[in-house]
Amino acid sequence: MDYEVIGMTVLWTFLFGYVIVASIDFGAGFFNAYSLWTGQHQVLSNVIQRYLSPVWEVTNVFLIFFFVGMIGFFPSTAYYYGSALLIPLSISIILLAIRGSYYAFETYGSKGHRGYAFLYGATGLVLPASLSVVFTISEGGFIQLTERGPVLDYWTLFTSPLSWSIVVLAVAAVLYISAVFLTWYADRGGHSQATALFRRYALIWALPTIVTAMGIVYELRNHNPDHFASLLNLWWMFAISLLFFVASVWLIWQKKYYGTAFLLLVGQFAFAFYAYGISKYPYLLYPYLTVYDGATNEAMAIALIVAFVAGLCLLVPSLYLLLRFFVLDDQYVAGKK
Repeated sequence: MDYEVIGMTVLWTFLFGYVIVASIDFGAGFFNAYSLWTGQHQVLSNVIQRYLSPVWEVTNVFLIFFFVGMIGFFPSTAYYYGSALLIPLSISIILLAIRGSYYAFETYGSKGHRGYAFLYGATGLVLPASLSVVFTISEGGFIQLTERGPVLDYWTLFTSPLSWSIVVLAVAAVLYISAVFLTWYADRGGHSQATALFRRYALIWALPTIVTAMGIVYELRNHNPDHFASLLNLWWMFAISLLFFVASVWLIWQKKYYGTAFLLLVGQFAFAFYAYGISKYPYLLYPYLTVYDGATNEAMAIALIVAFVAGLCLLVPSLYLLLRFFVLDDQYVAGKK
């Protein structure tokens, strides 16, 4: 296997980890704000805060690894994406700063401030939408090469059905992933009212998630026929993802095995996410940049692979310990310590 492929696989794994962990975080913030708006905060907020409190400082580790690794493995991405994504990524950084401020005020300052909570909840929807722009742009047709360098065509981006399909999927997936996890989390702590509410949210957002995912495939047929053809060749991975989706929703509908339902959800997104990544190969930016055109030299790539695999080996046990002793500890979840 080429070192470029190994490097991309490692980076894609970090990105997938961020998608799952950040989705729970983003959705939890929205549900917390929504509970304040509807007067249900006494049921939901305690459960949400007990999850967010120990994990907020590590959520963005996956994202940092991904961006640093992308520039390290594929330096040419800085040229093609750097100036074009200046505004979208600047917005994302501001939103991340707002979320970090909320964490700090909630943890070390006055708790329960409604203004911060609403702002935090709003960023939980806007942030995934802004970050999803990268996936849209990578499909081609939005960046024009000029004498000044790559320039992003904002009019084409904002009027593209594919762009809005990806944005809607990002928001729906965030709420669905978060709702399923929080259903399991609330059930572990014996919070029956919170479990019932989160279960309802999970069932509400399940259908929009799968429909918008299919909508993206449909839009790719006209926007990027080459990528669409590659997706069809991996139909079996998407079929497995769909089976996992049906099984997860069925368990939630039956009000049982919420932990298994969440693991099935992770499997669902894993198969779909990796199938999407494989189908894009070898393009980093269609049709200008591939993993081979923009890769660093072999010695640097090997050093980065070793460093990132070592980082992953440190990160995964750390997350396991965090989950084991805090997030999923029965006494902690139940609010007894």
